[in-house]
This record gives sequence, C-alpha cells and structure tokens, in this order.
Amino acid sequence: MLEVIALDVRDAVAAEQGGADRLEVVADMAADGLSPATETVAAIARECPLPQMVMLRTEANFSAGSLDKLSSLVKELADAGAAGFVFGFLDAKGAVDLAATEALIHAVSPLPWTFHRAVDHAADTQASWRAVRLLPNLATVLTSGSPNGVTDGLPVLKARAEAGDAGLILAGGGLQLRHIPTLLDYGVRAFHVGSAVRDSWTSPIEARLVSQWRALIDRDL
Repeated sequence: MLEVIALDVRDAVAAEQGGADRLEVVADMAADGLSPATETVAAIARECPLPQMVMLRTEANFSAGSLDKLSSLVKELADAGAAGFVFGFLDAKGAVDLAATEALIHAVSPLPWTFHRAVDHAADTQASWRAVRLLPNLATVLTSGSPNGVTDGLPVLKARAEAGDAGLILAGGGLQLRHIPTLLDYGVRAFHVGSAVRDSWTSPIEARLVSQWRALIDRDL
C-alpha cells in the first residue's frame, strides 16, 4: 500500500495517476501537517476516488490542544469525504496521551485511524509502541522507528516486524526508495511518502515520481 501526502485536489489527482492507493490529506506542512479545510476534503472527494486519511491536528506539536475543537472537526470532515483519520498525542512527560487519543478514537468510530509519528518522538519509544498497538480500530501506525527518520530506525522497524507487528507499520518519515526492498524483506507492506514525490512543499506532486515508488514496491513484492 502506497500512501501519499496531498495538500489539494491537484496533488490528489497526480497521486492517483501515479498509482497511489491512499491519501493523507493535510494542510500547512511548515507546521508538519495540520487539519485541512473541510472544503479541501470535499473538493478532493469530487475529483479523486482514493480514500482520504485526514489529519486531526491543530497545533504544530504533539499535544492534544482542544479536544472539543478536534472532535467537532470529525463530523464535518467525515461528511466531506474523509475515509479515516490521522492523529495521536504525547503528554507533557513525552508519553502517549492515552486519554486524549482514546477520546478521538471514540469520536471517529467506526472509521479507521492512523497513529502518526508522535510515536517516534516519545520519551520512551518502546513503551509508546506498546501503548499504541493495543488501541481499538487502529489501522496503521505511521512510523520511521526513529525521530531521525527511517535510515536510523530500520533496526527498530525490523524488531517490531519480527515481533508480529509488520501489519501495523506504515513506514514513513525520511523514507527513501533504497529502503523499500529492505522493509519488504521485513514484512512491511505499507509505505508513506510526501516530499519524495515533489520538488518542494510549495510544488505540486509529480505523478511520474509517484510511479517510481509504485513500480519499486510492486517489483519487489
């Protein structure tokens, strides 16, 4: 499965043309990805059939912020076309904020959700993984295995896969084409890319770059 970050309709269409399976829809990548406008999700749904996993995040950090505000966004975004959501929070001590995360799990139910890379930035990444993997309705965990990216995180991803969690891993965060054969060998089957399929965050997705990822994943399966 190839998931591609989309900021707008043009990105979504290019991702589909390149062979993506799913979109992660966000806004403001200068803040590492915040919740998009409802209008953006609706516009993508009209022009692109790919499932949209929509970010639930209003602050440029891993704190929950206003849960009431996030919960109110859920219905609007789902009605606009969201197929699922992306969220996950850390508390002041750097542990997974289970209370906040579980509140949003309840709000988005029965739609699937992804725990994003907050898991890689926890004070204790092993403890954060143990906490997250048991949460209900969890579809995938966006993780590089390390706050520094996939290159440094490969040993952690391998250990998680060997422990039986390969199906939860959505590998992303500094993911490079050269990582794909290794991750497939580990049993990882889901991959997430953003900047790798565009010249910069101010440039649109290029379908030909998405196609390179699609071809490599399919070739090595």
